Amino acid sequence: MDNSRTIPNTAQDPDNTLNNSTGSAVSKLPSTSIKQRLMSWEFFLLLITAAVCVANSFASPYFLDPWNLSDATFNFVEKAIVALPLALLIICREIDLSVASIIALASVAMGYAAQWGADNTTLLIIGISVGICCGLFNGLLVTHFAIPSIVITIGTMSLFRGLSYILLGDQVLKDYPAGFDYFGQGYVYWVFSVEFTLFLALAVVFYLLLHHTNFGRRTYAIGKNPTGAFYSGINVKRHRLLLFILVGAFAGLAAVLLTSRLGSTRPTIALGWELSIITMVVLGGVNIMGGSGSIHGVFIAVFLMGFVTFGLGLLNVPGIVMSIIVGAMLIAVIACPVLLARYLQRPR
Repeated sequence: MDNSRTIPNTAQDPDNTLNNSTGSAVSKLPSTSIKQRLMSWEFFLLLITAAVCVANSFASPYFLDPWNLSDATFNFVEKAIVALPLALLIICREIDLSVASIIALASVAMGYAAQWGADNTTLLIIGISVGICCGLFNGLLVTHFAIPSIVITIGTMSLFRGLSYILLGDQVLKDYPAGFDYFGQGYVYWVFSVEFTLFLALAVVFYLLLHHTNFGRRTYAIGKNPTGAFYSGINVKRHRLLLFILVGAFAGLAAVLLTSRLGSTRPTIALGWELSIITMVVLGGVNIMGGSGSIHGVFIAVFLMGFVTFGLGLLNVPGIVMSIIVGAMLIAVIACPVLLARYLQRPR
């Protein structure tokens, strides 16, 4: 019997107004909902994103060109695809710092498989399968040995990247079959690339999964109180293990897209992507300590980071400066709520 159905969906009904059957509560619901949305972090991100777009349009006449914007999505879509399941994992009080290394290892596996004559379908399966195996490995170590995920994934981040270097060394694998580039370079319709269209579809799927299913309710319940979730009948270990596998699978999918877009494999592929992916999640309003967050917040944060880096690129800002800005955004998003809470709690 699934006892998780008894858990209230606080993400959809934070004030629990749906449990109040009085007419006054029902009449107050629309205005309360609108006020909450206007005061939400997601709405603030939306305003910032709009301001960035306006600023970029004045800074460069090429910013609003549809094809330029389409090209800009290639710089963040693979990261965004990994950020979606990682948001669920962080809400569940876990983290995976090895996602970029998983991408590298999956890309190396696909590179060797291509040299041995594998077709496009086989390469897709290999990339996702390697990601699933890596996620399973992380999840088993975390759940069955009760070791903090940040410790495990720092170790596997070096392990998976090191395996990539051992297997490939200084080589670059390029001999991929014809048509493989469609995954990362093809277009579905007009300016909508295969990657971007896939991301939009996955964002809808993860929104429904987190905010409108029992799986999402269990994720929030574990993030808010793992002990209470366990005693309510939720299999906490299994749920966390599934999330680690899910993150690994989407890191493998990102490896397929990135390798297809670049047309080559090398052990340095996706180097340093951990910072950008985690920044997307935390900037989207997901609490780094778990228990709260939303997919639509992460969705907006993806575009905010994408437009910021694209605008800086049009102004010929060096990549190292962009890295500094991304790091500063991560520190600000984590530190500002803590400092604000301390300021509000200080004695007057």
